[in-house]
Amino acid sequence: MVFSSIPFLFFFLPFCLILYYGTPYGWKNKVLLLASLIFYAWGEPVYILLMLFATAVDYCNGRLMERFGVTKGRRRFFLICSVMINLSVLAFFKYADFFILSVNKLFAVSIQPLGLGLPVGISFFTFQTMSYSIDLYRKQAPVEKSYWNYLTYVSMFPQLVAGPIVRYRTVSGELRERKIMREEVEEGLLRFAQGLFKKVLIANQAGALWEEIRLLEAGQASVATAWLGAIAFTLQLYFDFSAYSDMAIGMGWMLGFHFPENFNYPLSSISVTDFWRRWHISLSTWFKDYVYIPLGGNRKGKAKHLRNMLIVWFLTGLWHGAAWNFVLWGLYYGVLLALEKYVWGKAVDSLPKICRHLYALLIVVTGFVIFVFDDMGELGNYFLSMAGCRGNKLWGKECLWYLQNYKVILAAAVILAFPVYPWIKRKIGQMGSKERAAVSVFSMAGYILLFWITAAFLVNDTYNPFLYFRF
Repeated sequence: MVFSSIPFLFFFLPFCLILYYGTPYGWKNKVLLLASLIFYAWGEPVYILLMLFATAVDYCNGRLMERFGVTKGRRRFFLICSVMINLSVLAFFKYADFFILSVNKLFAVSIQPLGLGLPVGISFFTFQTMSYSIDLYRKQAPVEKSYWNYLTYVSMFPQLVAGPIVRYRTVSGELRERKIMREEVEEGLLRFAQGLFKKVLIANQAGALWEEIRLLEAGQASVATAWLGAIAFTLQLYFDFSAYSDMAIGMGWMLGFHFPENFNYPLSSISVTDFWRRWHISLSTWFKDYVYIPLGGNRKGKAKHLRNMLIVWFLTGLWHGAAWNFVLWGLYYGVLLALEKYVWGKAVDSLPKICRHLYALLIVVTGFVIFVFDDMGELGNYFLSMAGCRGNKLWGKECLWYLQNYKVILAAAVILAFPVYPWIKRKIGQMGSKERAAVSVFSMAGYILLFWITAAFLVNDTYNPFLYFRF
């Protein structure tokens, strides 16, 4: 089940919220847990057993760490048990076939792949459970004595399958006691609606443009069309993933939880470093806190700093998927960040802001071409088309046709990729009470209209999964 679907919008979510709000406070976690397990079981019920196993491992190791972890050595033992089991499960389901296929190609053998289905959201909830164990080891989080509370934290349906990666210490207090305020419920509903509109009306349409261009035969697309396709995929991925985060955060507010922000207008970045401060923030900070800093960060000289950066970005790429293009994508950013840090960073900083922005966009769009093609042959061919090395023209009529047919979506996407909405909110806040009331009525009418249009799109689209579900 996905958030942008008729069953979720008109049946699951309303029924869940009615039951949740109508339940006495002491039962709200139980209602939330039941709803979360039903949500996850909707598509693949067998993998609930995997989640129950993962949560039981970390919960038990946490209790053992609390009871017997008097010395740091004992605490480390329970931490290692927890982390190794979590990583083993993740490696088995996500990377076993990748390893087998790589061995087959490298040594010209024919080991049969396992053909395992990838449990939805396994990368996200594995990192959440690991963060609990690590924070407990560091004494940065309280131990959770109720397994059902811990399972509720891990399985919470708003952020279960595609983040943001919520650390236990962020919501531990709210698991025990939280206030559900009308103002936050209303704000959460609006945030959820904004994410829904971004997903259905922008991300899906940008994705349709990308698929049309991607299917063009080699040499048929002009250089301009190839770049337009790369930009369309960039917009699709940003609006798709940030929409999910908006919807997750909005539902969190409706339920009385406060999840961390995951995006901060990354396409308005002015450097690669700036981009990664704004894109998938919960993942970046996870790797920073649990891998980069423990390795030494930038404190042990340039050589070790470069080593640490490449390790983190190799792992970041691999986290995204079991394919070599993801590894290449991670190392691509690792190398560029190192160059920006030690080679051309000061020169970039001295450029006019528009030039810095174009520099960042060129790197980001190129990077997402690496991200989207798991076939290296297709990746190479598409880069050749972008460079005009396949005999394709610089400009073609097909590019104009795409621009004319998708001009509204592309214009809306480009505008909304920048912090226009916060600017409008600030301006509205400076108005008088009567003007704000009029704007509020107008805005509500706009939300209703957009919701109606979105529902019409969803009736026609039988399937529109979020891209990050496969990670």
